[in-house]
Amino acid sequence: MNNKKFQIVVLAKQVPDTHNVGKDAMKEDGTINRAALPAIFNPDDLKALEMALACKDALKDKISVEVTIVTMGPTRSAEIIRESMFRGADKGIVISDKRFAGSDTLATSYALSAAVKKLGDVDIVFAGRQAIDGDTAQVGPQLAEKLELAQITYAEELVEMTEKEIVIKRRLERGIETVKAKLPVLVTVHGNAKECRPRKADLVIINKKACSPTEAKEKGIDAEALWNKKPFLQIQEWNADDINPDYSRLGLSGSPTKVKSIENVVLTSKENKIISNSESEINELMKELISAHII
Repeated sequence: MNNKKFQIVVLAKQVPDTHNVGKDAMKEDGTINRAALPAIFNPDDLKALEMALACKDALKDKISVEVTIVTMGPTRSAEIIRESMFRGADKGIVISDKRFAGSDTLATSYALSAAVKKLGDVDIVFAGRQAIDGDTAQVGPQLAEKLELAQITYAEELVEMTEKEIVIKRRLERGIETVKAKLPVLVTVHGNAKECRPRKADLVIINKKACSPTEAKEKGIDAEALWNKKPFLQIQEWNADDINPDYSRLGLSGSPTKVKSIENVVLTSKENKIISNSESEINELMKELISAHII
């Protein structure tokens, strides 16, 4: 087996579960009431994790492979790193700092690029195509530009993986395309990709005590003793200073996108309306949906 360690990074995000919304899902100012919604692993990022683990499976008999999860957000985001470890990831890092607050996609991709650069020579970066709390699909491509990496977007299936190249089927508007890229490369994974594998019982047992410094403090755990004995259980936390950034490119100061106005769309579950198949009733329903900015 080759002694070189093959480095795979998966960018993941903890997001509010917007699939199960009720009348309290939105605040009066039109923003998401995150406190009223449970936090979940962003669905596209879970599929990116699966593709990363499939790459690991394809290479593990030839070379040592390490899958690292990087997430930017509040310290509670360590939850999705632990979840990733239950499924096969090796370690994770939470990037968290008040100085990241207010980041648009440009500032977010800059902070993440600085974190990935700190990790050293990375062979592949995987990310979900988009997050369900933003739906911009901009962070992945922006990150590839900042890291000066080739990029494959809308990835749907891993076809072939070697130490030098990757072959991917990607979803296009009018069909499917198979592409090959030399490494290193950044791949964004489409929502139609394979579902992530379930937790493995042995990995849950091994990694259930994995925690970040913040979690250890909150739970009264002797983190130093735990990590000295089992260093793989440490979920690292990095702040802005740890990634050596240009501070003017972080948070609001690094975000050229400015919100001009917010229109509150009230989302209410279990509403229904029965109409006939008459053209006039269908037209009236369409007008109602358009005027309410639902479609």
